Amino acid sequence: MTGTLVLAGTPIGDIADAPPRLAEELAGADVVAAEDTRRLRRLTQGLGVTPKGRVVSYFEGNEAARTPELVEELLGGARVLLVTDAGMPSVSDPGYRLVAAAVEKDIRVTAVPGPSAVLTALALSGLPVDRFCFEGFLPRKAGERLSRLGEVAEERRTLVYFEAPHRLDDTLAAMAEVFGGERRAAVCRELTKTYEEVKRGALAELAAWAAEGVRGEITVVVEGAPPKGAEEVDAAELVRRVRVREEAGERRKEAIAAVAAAAGVPKRDVFDAVVAAKNAEKNAEKNAGKNTGAGDAKA
Repeated sequence: MTGTLVLAGTPIGDIADAPPRLAEELAGADVVAAEDTRRLRRLTQGLGVTPKGRVVSYFEGNEAARTPELVEELLGGARVLLVTDAGMPSVSDPGYRLVAAAVEKDIRVTAVPGPSAVLTALALSGLPVDRFCFEGFLPRKAGERLSRLGEVAEERRTLVYFEAPHRLDDTLAAMAEVFGGERRAAVCRELTKTYEEVKRGALAELAAWAAEGVRGEITVVVEGAPPKGAEEVDAAELVRRVRVREEAGERRKEAIAAVAAAAGVPKRDVFDAVVAAKNAEKNAEKNAGKNTGAGDAKA
């Protein structure tokens, strides 16, 4: 008889939100694999339980190496409980490798449902929740971040992201650049904790707010793109969108086609707007050079 892998959701803030089964599983599991054993200790103390089984660490740094060990425990009949620092394992947390390995060996996998920062933020955002995409953390490098955002710039579903507080202002500024500063969003900070805050507004407004400094654990919810043809976009905005895509590494031809499709306008209109903007910039540079030359001559 093989054992059972149990994925347990843990509180994202208030320990009182812990599901009743969590205490039972912590007390009865043969092995408890924790992302942070120190946080696990605080959790068990708060719940008033003492794990009877062996406690091991299971985090990003040792996930690949420890997965085979835990699979062997499961194959031997053990009940292995996996907990991460907050929320559900595998959702931007360790767990996927172990679940995939267990499934491959026909080991039973079940879960103790618990609090979710993704769903909590969605519910509080005030944005549509009938369809959404969870995008996790964005890349840290600016170019890669713009490229990733460009991939979902025309996504109609509501978007959900996790972000570190010290990168929030850069991320919101990048979102405003790619999605448009008027796109609605909500920054959910310290959910279910003492200083919980939900800041709602346009991306440009939120980027300016975040520039002053924000602390805590952050979840960002962003409104999906408007339906094709439902918005009126002027030539300057079409040009801006093309340039954002080009800066993210997309070829101009593909960028023009994508922007035209999203705005519901002919590709020729976008092409003409880009060419006109380029010619206007060249003429401005020439005039600036002539004015400088005239000034030098007078001098």
